[in-house]
Amino acid sequence: MDLLQVRRRARQLVLVIYITAMLGVVAMVFGPFLNDRTIEDNPGRALAQVTNVGSFRTTVDYQDEKGLFHSPATGLLYPTGLGEGQRVWVNYAKSDPELVKVEGRKWTLSIIPALSVGAVATVIGAVLWLGVGRIGRRSENATTVD
Repeated sequence: MDLLQVRRRARQLVLVIYITAMLGVVAMVFGPFLNDRTIEDNPGRALAQVTNVGSFRTTVDYQDEKGLFHSPATGLLYPTGLGEGQRVWVNYAKSDPELVKVEGRKWTLSIIPALSVGAVATVIGAVLWLGVGRIGRRSENATTVD
């Protein structure tokens, strides 16, 4: 395999990785949109207590309208700014009480983080694309100068 083939395959790899990252960015917005739509289709409202605020999820306990207690394993959607022990109004999907979000917060909160990830992926992709373009250029220039 000559240097041009290596460069072409490396650029294809960079392109595949970039496209995958952009699909992730779309999923970062589309997923919350679908979750909100599910909640809005059959909403319930409850007063929840924040039981844990962690790096990856914030958990709450709440009682639904039937009197059943829930503590969603996946955590609370849009938990920014909450503290352990705090009580907060939440909306949940009656069809899936594990799907619960802070009342008044919407999927649009996911747009800025998604744009940030997209921007970083674009910068990294551009740097890799340009870096791959340099593969073998010095040796090509050296052979043409001789």
